[in-house]
Amino acid sequence: MRFSDVLPTLPLEALVQQSLDTSEETVQRVIARGRATNLIEFAALISPAAQPHLEALAGASMRLTQKHFGKTIRMFAPLYLSNECINICTYCGFSRHNQIPRITTPLPQVVDETRKLTRKGFRALLLVAGEHPKYVSNGYVAEVIRELLPIMPNIGIELGPLETEAYRSIVDAGAENLICYQESYHPETYASLHPAGPKKHFNFRLDTPERGYEAGFKRVGIGPLFGLHNWRYEALATAAHGLHLLRHCWRAQLSVALPRMRPAAGTWTPNPEFHMFDRDLVQAIAAFRLLLPHAAISLSTREHPALRNGLVRLGVTHMSAGSSTEPGGYSTYDEEQWVQTKAAQEGEQFHISDTRSPHVVAEMIRQQGYEPVWKDYDLSLARGA
Repeated sequence: MRFSDVLPTLPLEALVQQSLDTSEETVQRVIARGRATNLIEFAALISPAAQPHLEALAGASMRLTQKHFGKTIRMFAPLYLSNECINICTYCGFSRHNQIPRITTPLPQVVDETRKLTRKGFRALLLVAGEHPKYVSNGYVAEVIRELLPIMPNIGIELGPLETEAYRSIVDAGAENLICYQESYHPETYASLHPAGPKKHFNFRLDTPERGYEAGFKRVGIGPLFGLHNWRYEALATAAHGLHLLRHCWRAQLSVALPRMRPAAGTWTPNPEFHMFDRDLVQAIAAFRLLLPHAAISLSTREHPALRNGLVRLGVTHMSAGSSTEPGGYSTYDEEQWVQTKAAQEGEQFHISDTRSPHVVAEMIRQQGYEPVWKDYDLSLARGA
């Protein structure tokens, strides 16, 4: 049974209401046990009643994270390949109606940018692109992966959803990690945000991690995009999705990311009703840790430096650093200082918040007694070479 069959059966609205009605006694009982074992207990941990107990919740999250991951943070870099896109997503800078420079990075330039990232320490890369059959889904990504593997041992993808067979060619090329954000798990909200293009097919996107798993990806990643709908609803749906994948895709490592909206090209304006405050994000991350103790939790440069510093010890396991969200963007970075030399990045997907260089972020992690891990996978191990 696919998650698209499961989601309509879940009482998510009732769980949101149950979260709002949770008592402090229930919250304290779950935190004291150090684990949430179901969606009802997860709802308690993300409740308003849990907010006065955030320090205790974060402490429980920290202990579980150290138990299963040690005092480590895995470093990775996103590398945007193309902002060509046939979808209309009202909140996304790559949306096809936005008047931005359209770029698909030539392969030699991708290689040059990857070498640049390796000189900053990175050994894990996340390839990101818009959804376009002419520029992206035409074998280009598989060719990029084959070319990069000799210099970048760990490659993941974040692309428009594909069929299982198409994913197999990417796995065969050497990718091991698939990430697909559902953006919103609320069907009506999703439909209003994606009026045109293949991304409007809610269920096809929802089942993407399972198709990727069947194709052979060793890690599958999910997440909402907070700011599009009620954050407690999105967190509950993401949690349910994670539990489903643990049952049905058990040979793969599950990762969860909890990105929040950032300013981007276009006319979309956030609904204040759906704003997620820093405190809410900390609470959500800790709650996910107590429900999914073995899942990787990723934190991107969407978040501001002070918050990222604080979250190193509270449940996250993966962090990006020094990121560009524009195809070809790293080509114009000053390599020594790792600062953008262009006045404007008109082709970017969104503005990042933490602009610190990779070595500054790595040093911040060390100062907290944690080790930045640049490499934890090599394809030769998986292939028995």
